Amino acid sequence: MKWTKVSVAVSMILMITGCSDFFMICSLNPYYQEKSITLVPEMEGSWTVSPIRFKEDPGKKEDGEDKNPEVWKNVDTTSVWKIERRIDKETVKTKQGKDSVTCKPLNFYTVKLNSAANDSTLYQFKMTLFRVNKTLYADFMPYEISGLDKSRMATENYFKIHTLARINFRDQHPEFSWLGASNMKEMIEGKRVRVNYRWVNDAGRLLLVGSSDQLTGMIERFAGDPRFIDWERQPAMLKLNRLN
Repeated sequence: MKWTKVSVAVSMILMITGCSDFFMICSLNPYYQEKSITLVPEMEGSWTVSPIRFKEDPGKKEDGEDKNPEVWKNVDTTSVWKIERRIDKETVKTKQGKDSVTCKPLNFYTVKLNSAANDSTLYQFKMTLFRVNKTLYADFMPYEISGLDKSRMATENYFKIHTLARINFRDQHPEFSWLGASNMKEMIEGKRVRVNYRWVNDAGRLLLVGSSDQLTGMIERFAGDPRFIDWERQPAMLKLNRLN
């Protein structure tokens, strides 16, 4: 597929998927390899979320530059996050000709942002957990976004964009820290990391287009060193608080 066509579609989907605020770096391909996927049962359940704000470093803050901006919107923080392992159900015929439902657990989770008022699902994401160098990460991808089925243009040009978060458990509460777009931009411009990317003019931002193998190699080499990626100082961070 030619890049010009991809660029037009990506410009549209970056806004649809919530990447238009430029706080998270997005990728066309998953950040993980199949062999790195893991399951974490304690991640399942219903959660409220609290934004995490890092302490600003006065030595790194320039005049008029907000290093700790307001990232999250109302739906992100007021919704109940319901995390479940994905289970596919299939109806098969028995030898007697009767319908029988079989359940097949899959190796990823669905994250539903439900309204706290009426429990209706507002947004869904596919969350795949994986480990690199014993550190737990999550690959998020939009899942069944409301409204796409009402637009032929959107469905024909729909790309599922991936974002990357490191997960750290504190007192049994998972904390998510998403790799920031500005952090990735600094590493690329400083030639500290080699990864394939494109500049999407209409969206005014970087988009990673490297393979999953390349992205995993980047995580393996750089994600464990705070000189390159300081996970405690990313703009998009959340703490999950268990409801049940």
